Amino acid sequence: MPAIALIILRCLLVMVLAGLGVGLINSSVLPKEPAWIPWIVFTGCLAIAGIVIGLDLLVRRKRIETMSAVYFGLLVGVLLTYVVRLALTPLLPDPGTSRNAQQIVYWMQVGLGAIICYTCISLLIQTKDDFRFIIPYVEFSKEVKGRSPYILDTSVVIDGRIADVVDTEIFDTQLVMPRFAIGELQGIADSSDKLRRSRGRRGLDILNKLRANPKVDLMIFDRDLSEFSGQPVDMKLVLLAKHLNGKVITNDYNLNKVAKLHGVGVINLNDLSNSLKPVYLPGESTEVRIVKPGEEAGQGIGYLDDGTMVVVEGAREHVNQLVRVAVTSVLQTSAGRMVFGRYDGPARAA
Repeated sequence: MPAIALIILRCLLVMVLAGLGVGLINSSVLPKEPAWIPWIVFTGCLAIAGIVIGLDLLVRRKRIETMSAVYFGLLVGVLLTYVVRLALTPLLPDPGTSRNAQQIVYWMQVGLGAIICYTCISLLIQTKDDFRFIIPYVEFSKEVKGRSPYILDTSVVIDGRIADVVDTEIFDTQLVMPRFAIGELQGIADSSDKLRRSRGRRGLDILNKLRANPKVDLMIFDRDLSEFSGQPVDMKLVLLAKHLNGKVITNDYNLNKVAKLHGVGVINLNDLSNSLKPVYLPGESTEVRIVKPGEEAGQGIGYLDDGTMVVVEGAREHVNQLVRVAVTSVLQTSAGRMVFGRYDGPARAA
């Protein structure tokens, strides 16, 4: 687990810097008098470790394979230490002048190397498992079935049902919210129109709910790809899905068509909701409460528990009553489902 690896790494940093302090105390670099100087040096080394770890905790945690982080972190850390040492050589005392100068340079290099290696490893442990961040000009794609990320559209966040769907744990992969989509959401929340403003604020609340859910792996994608230049938000979502080899989750009909046109997978929450509704065949019976008269003569309108509208012939006189309906036909569209039936008497429960 990344958390355990980070705890071990931080303990190792404390131990290394504590050892560095002990080494300095036992060396001839520091004066032995007064007696409080060794304690100040030892405490200072521990304080440096605490400061480095504290700064690391302020960075939002991300994920990467632990072993890869250790290997690449050590490699990059050692190389950076060497480069920094070369850059600081003119500022360091000449090691040939005295033995004390040699020891000072040596201990400075050890401490600098420990801090740089720790920073590199910690950064990679908390970074998304995507090598294009490590090697910008070489991109490796992961061939792992069932783990393609899902990119969230603004409309699906405003809709709000995504939070309930995620709570069912049906999505076992990472959710990606692009930074430009969050900007669009903030623009809606700052709108002068009251309805748009409330919709935008609801979207921000849903997004915060997803981020606070420990079961949700939500990543904010804030990179600006070169393909995004001059493209509208919907096209950016499609391009991002192609870049990450993922799918788009949306309720937008036009975005649905554009994504499919570019060969990008789409999960439409409306279609998902409709597919989970009970199937009614002509001749079957159901019970529904008539809530209002219909547009045609004799019609009554009711709604099932899942929100499906039921148009009932001959039920106009039974408003506010629970009636039994014989299904005659079902109309299925991307916008929803409508059930048509005829009045078949009062409900058995009544």
